[in-house]
Amino acid sequence: MTISARTATPTSAQAQFFDYGSAANPLQKGLISRIPYRSFAASFFDDDGTALQPLDLSEELLCEGPATGPSLCGNFIRLDHGALRTSADATSQLFFVARGQGRSEACGQTFEWSEGDTFVLPAGGDAIHSSDNRAGLYWVHDAPLLRYLGVSTVKPVFEPCFYSHQDARAELEAIANHPRGASANRVSVLLGNDAFPQTRTVTHTLWAMLGILPAGQVQRPHRHQSIALDFAVDCQPGCYTLIGTELDENGMIRNGHREDWVSGAAFVTPPGYWHSHHNESGADAYVLPIQDAGLHTYLRTLDIAFSNRGRDDAGTLSNTP
Repeated sequence: MTISARTATPTSAQAQFFDYGSAANPLQKGLISRIPYRSFAASFFDDDGTALQPLDLSEELLCEGPATGPSLCGNFIRLDHGALRTSADATSQLFFVARGQGRSEACGQTFEWSEGDTFVLPAGGDAIHSSDNRAGLYWVHDAPLLRYLGVSTVKPVFEPCFYSHQDARAELEAIANHPRGASANRVSVLLGNDAFPQTRTVTHTLWAMLGILPAGQVQRPHRHQSIALDFAVDCQPGCYTLIGTELDENGMIRNGHREDWVSGAAFVTPPGYWHSHHNESGADAYVLPIQDAGLHTYLRTLDIAFSNRGRDDAGTLSNTP
């Protein structure tokens, strides 16, 4: 049998070839940008006029904006006796009421809300928010993830869901008052959705937790591969988070970056970094971290770890500078 000669197809112009060692860890090699430490001041909520402020780090992330992280975008919304429409090509949107009271119309429903309430909207969840007085919302969605994938939303995969401040605080107090709560490193309540029994998260991509940091306490370091967009719900001066890449011999963060909490302010905790929470004020404090941990949990990549006292090693991350 004669085998005919095969005409060779030339390599495409955009094709590239790399040695494994030069490309296996693009973060360590400096090929991809690190997620920066960054905080966003609560003073936005004190200004006049209805407005929206994206918490945009897209220039540092080298991606299309607005984006606060590779997969998430946080926003501050200020309502000043008026209304504002929000729209995002996203699969998941979370709104936390930072101040005041008002209403939101979305997905054929009207949500009456007040300070401390939370609600989530699925794909196609354009909303009109209004207040007869002054109010503020913290809005996080996953549009940056969809832009990176080059896709658009097709259908909602969960129903709009509302979490009242009263119910969330009652659940949190029950956890705090449980005998196990006295020795727990984290005293918090996770917001779940019955549409996602495997991940137990607020949506299939987002994870949200209302946590209490009791006066005088230190919550020891932990880390995970999800980014955290932390919102300080209520605190007094003397509350802060330490963030870093190494632990000392006592399992605490070495040479950490300090983010002081201010009520109504938000800050970024980069993925994979150790972080601990400290309350040196005389009052309990509350924080709401929002992460892309719903997605990481489903992918089995969350990799959460807690520090141990008296570590034998330095607890250094593999992707440290």
